[in-house]
Amino acid sequence: CRFNSDRGCHYRWDEWIRICEEHGLIRSMSAKGCSPDNAAAEGFFGRLKNELFYGRDWRGVGYEEFRERLAAYLTHYNETRIKKSLDWMSPVQYRRSLGLAA
Repeated sequence: CRFNSDRGCHYRWDEWIRICEEHGLIRSMSAKGCSPDNAAAEGFFGRLKNELFYGRDWRGVGYEEFRERLAAYLTHYNETRIKKSLDWMSPVQYRRSLGLAA
């Protein structure tokens, strides 16, 4: 699983790096000064926080359950959540309409 982030200092923190390695996450950072990458990532994570995290009680949720909920959200985001910028299609539907996905 790849985790893309901006170049914030908290993503270079030794403990964060250890946690990523421990759980098999591949860290990836946007290019320095590449604001289009950052804007897309910031927009996605803003939606993720609003749609998955805010308004929910996460106390007592363990790593496996969190991982399952996140995976379900990502499936929803890619396969069924429509976006105006994609002509009211989900990302998968849009890629299929362009002949880019099976």
